[in-house]
Amino acid sequence: MSVSNNLEAAANAVVEDLANDVKGVLSNKDLESVPQIKALKQRVEAKLAIARELASEKSKIAAKKAKDAAQTANAYAHDEPWQIAGAALAVGVLVGLLLGSRR
Repeated sequence: MSVSNNLEAAANAVVEDLANDVKGVLSNKDLESVPQIKALKQRVEAKLAIARELASEKSKIAAKKAKDAAQTANAYAHDEPWQIAGAALAVGVLVGLLLGSRR
């Protein structure tokens, strides 16, 4: 999940940077007298607020899914401990064989 979180954080940072750039251009005093620019600025601010809210909801959903997955994995590990132990043993043997064959 950390890769997904990193990607989401990077995407959010890019959107925020873009939003700041657009706000900087639209806040130019020379452009304030143009009614279309005022309307554009209001639309951009409204859509940015919506985008932030959607990103927040997406983050909450992702966190809930991660929590549910962790609870499911924990329940499985408690219900089937021998299968987990067998899988760990198999992985350990495989790693041992791979490391042993390198010499």
